[in-house]
Amino acid sequence: MASSNTTPLLSLRNITKLYPTVIANDKINLDVMPSSIHAILGENGAGKSTLMKLAYGLIEADEGEIFWQGKPVDLRNTAAARKLGIGMVFQHFSLFETLSVVENISLTMPGSRKALSAKIIELGKRYKLDVNPEASVHSLSVGERQRVEIIRCLLQDLKLLILDEPTSVLPPQHIRSLFDALRTLRDNKVAILYISHKLEEIRELCDTATILRAGKVTGTVNPNEKTAKELATLMIGHDVPSVEARHTQRTGNDPLLTLSSVSFVNHDPFGTSLHNINLSVHSGEIVGIAGVSGNGQQELCRLISGEHIDKQLAANAIEMMGKPVAHLGAAARRQLGFSFVPEERLGRGAVPPMPLAKNALLTAFEHGMLNKGFLKKKAIEQYTEKCIEDFDVRCGGPDATANSLSGGNLQKYIVGRELMLAPKLLFVSQPTWGVDIGAATAIRQRLLDLREAGIAILVVSEELEELFEITDRMHVINSGTLSPSLVTAQLTPNDIGEYMIGNQNASANSAETAHAI
Repeated sequence: MASSNTTPLLSLRNITKLYPTVIANDKINLDVMPSSIHAILGENGAGKSTLMKLAYGLIEADEGEIFWQGKPVDLRNTAAARKLGIGMVFQHFSLFETLSVVENISLTMPGSRKALSAKIIELGKRYKLDVNPEASVHSLSVGERQRVEIIRCLLQDLKLLILDEPTSVLPPQHIRSLFDALRTLRDNKVAILYISHKLEEIRELCDTATILRAGKVTGTVNPNEKTAKELATLMIGHDVPSVEARHTQRTGNDPLLTLSSVSFVNHDPFGTSLHNINLSVHSGEIVGIAGVSGNGQQELCRLISGEHIDKQLAANAIEMMGKPVAHLGAAARRQLGFSFVPEERLGRGAVPPMPLAKNALLTAFEHGMLNKGFLKKKAIEQYTEKCIEDFDVRCGGPDATANSLSGGNLQKYIVGRELMLAPKLLFVSQPTWGVDIGAATAIRQRLLDLREAGIAILVVSEELEELFEITDRMHVINSGTLSPSLVTAQLTPNDIGEYMIGNQNASANSAETAHAI
């Protein structure tokens, strides 16, 4: 039965989903019309991802009904959803790391390997979501994995596409292309459910926005008729404080992080090598690194964090707090006053099945948590509770496992855990990825406050708005090469976008230009 203009493609009626410590969805009613782009707005933990998983058949509701084109359906699994024409890109990806891109896609798509590879390449070029079909997923960055998920959905005979933060890895020039693609899909009678914390995106792209708060629908609006500030207020229930940005040029102090002519040959055929990287971060400043995901951010992060030690480098090629650390491991660097927040939350930033208290112990064990080698349980719990309270982590307490938290709440916890260590040098990769506007504002303000306290901060982010809001200087990484140091106050987003796609001389990377202030 073909859906009419007045019959919703997907209807959710009185949907309720209960977990031991929270009501994730509380009697949700939602209609998604054909040929529409429908946004779902809400704070982290508001129930957005749970609701989308219900619509995709990944989990079952405890109460309520789901209708497809006016008829009740039983979405007990994702195969049933895909059969109806529903595709989803998850915030935490559903790819097998030991398989290649094309092998992952072949698990749900018919066709020969050669034919699928050609389609992947063609779609990548059309939507500027380039990815090598033969690359192993384990070698891909977070951004590249998201591209694979988007392409996999685009290959389906779609009627409803569910997207969770799809533009978080794209430069401004490529977002336009993706939006054009989504509008084309809409015009071809594909409905789109769109989750994003970028409110201006929602105002530009979406026809309808449903707001969730604490698991309940609090309203449905036309986002074009609201300002971003009004949408944010509807979403969190109160006005969002503005970040007090201060681009202060600081001179005269020694750098707390220095990379001197660092090159790294990546033997992974699908990885990125680094070329003559020069970088410095001084106390009391925030330096940002922008770039399209997959251009060397992952390799650079592992070298700086100490997760990868390249014996080919001279010991003083990387210095922290004035000491050579290129041959030191991650633990030794932390003992100097270094803290690190990785972009991968689950598996790298936190151990998924472990409770938050034990995840705190992983990096904060030297902060009063041990007594002659024995764990001080009360101290661990107090540290964890303070992190939960100070950073508004919505969870069931210190005993809640990391994988039970929403993506945004887990990010708040990991960032909070590291900030509480009071580091001298802080390195944060994607600090507000998937975090709602209220929490993102709070995290950015924390970073600015730390800068004013004299902390040296390096931020890798694909959120250009974020980098413009908090950084003093920026570099752009492109194909493993770092641009000269750029003073943030003198830049526009388009300037950065040109470096991202290689239209500027991004190879002019010298020790002289690396510290421009």
